Order: sequence, then structure tokens, then C-alpha cells
Amino acid sequence: METQASQILQFIRPSGIFSAVLVLAITWLLGRILNHLTGRLAASFGRQRLLIRQTASLLRFGLYVLGVLVGLRLIFDVSSEVLAVVGGTIVVTVGLVLKDQAASILAGITILVEKPFRVGDRVSFGGYYGDIRSIGLRSVRLVTLDDNEVTIPNSKFLSDPVASGNSGEFTMLVQQDFLIGFDQDVEKAKRLVEEALTSSCYFSLSKPWSVLVNQVVVDATVAVRLRAKAYVIDLSYEKQFESDVAQRVLDVFRYEKIRMPFHMTNI
Repeated sequence: METQASQILQFIRPSGIFSAVLVLAITWLLGRILNHLTGRLAASFGRQRLLIRQTASLLRFGLYVLGVLVGLRLIFDVSSEVLAVVGGTIVVTVGLVLKDQAASILAGITILVEKPFRVGDRVSFGGYYGDIRSIGLRSVRLVTLDDNEVTIPNSKFLSDPVASGNSGEFTMLVQQDFLIGFDQDVEKAKRLVEEALTSSCYFSLSKPWSVLVNQVVVDATVAVRLRAKAYVIDLSYEKQFESDVAQRVLDVFRYEKIRMPFHMTNI
């Protein structure tokens, strides 16, 4: 390893180190400016925010890759003779030292090409649930619904499953369960849940919706489950939609004297 490292040091241009640092600093600054500008554009043009963020992520990724390549070109003397002599040594040494970073960069490229999710998607991964803020060289930034930013290495997404709730679209399916007693008026309860769904200001008319009825056992008690499945008009209103429908259903059930399973009414 020491011999390989000494061979590489022979071909480092000391005069190019400052220039390379300057290029990387400018690249970082341009990435920040791009992030700021696209953030303002996304806030101003709400219906195009997913496209704006996805485009910005691609541009930022390409900018960082270009900056790193230019920086390496300034530091190392990469003439054809040098490449022929120590090219293999450089690849092996850098690969050993930066294998994790290289894996993350390759994983980032794979994510951008295969698109298991996109910037702006609402995803569930590793116990976290939130929106993809950016896809970078080394990591993905996810913002949870309680406004915590989580940084996840790109390589994690190649081995662990990730669920995307909207797959690049604004609308997203929201599922809610309501339990009532086995002896209650099921048809009436189902109709009331349907009315609560369709009367919500967050309900999407352009997508299919349904209320499914099933018999379930909860804590050794037989109950009827009403499962409401509908799309919210914009994924950013997911929790507002859930809260609005739940409040409407609870209020109308109380008014119509439709009761929950017996064991739940005694909690």
C-alpha cells in the first residue's frame, strides 16, 4: 500500500492543488445557489414543484461530478504516459481508500437512472416517512412530516426496500380504517363514510375511491372495519385530509348513534 501511495504522490501537481480547491469551492457555491433558486421557483410554481426539484437534483448531481473531475484533473498529471504506467495503481488505491464513497456515487447514479423514487416523492424507508428533498453524490436527504431532515447514504437504497407513495405524481392514495360494532347499521355507516370522503376539500375527484367492508377480530371482539381508500389532491395535504375525514366520520357517527365495538367503548 505504501509503495502504491508513493507512486501516486510522484504525479501530484502541487501547483494544481490550490486551483482544485478553488474549483471545488466554486462548485459547492454554485450548487448552493442552484438549490436556493430552484427552492424559490418551486415555492412560486406549486403545480410544477416536483418537476423543478427533479430537474434541480439532476443539474446539481452533474455539477458536482464535473467539479470533482476537473479538480482531479488539476491535481494529477494524467498524461497518456502516466496513465499507462500508474493508471492501474491509482484505480486500486483510490478504490480501497474511497470504496464507500465510490459505492454511494454509483448508487446515486443508479437511483437517478432507474428512478425507484424521485425528488418530491413521499416515501417510507428504514422506519422514516417523508419527502425526498434531494439526491446527491453520496446521500439522499429525506424530510419527515415533523420537519426533521434525515440523511441516508445512497448505497442503502440498493439493498433495502423503499416504498413510494406517489411515484412522481401530486395525488396519493390515503387509507383510513374505522371500526364499528358488529350489531350496528353497516350500510348506513358505509354511506356516512363515503359522504365524509367526497365532501372533504382535499378529496381528488379524478381518481377512483372506495369504502371496503370487512369483518375483523380486535382483542377477541368481533367488529366491522370500514376501510376508506381515496386520493388526496396534493400529497402535501395528506395529514390534513386524514384529519378532516376522521373528524367528519366521528362527528356523524356520534350524531347517528353508530357505536364502536363494545370493548373500545369501555376503554
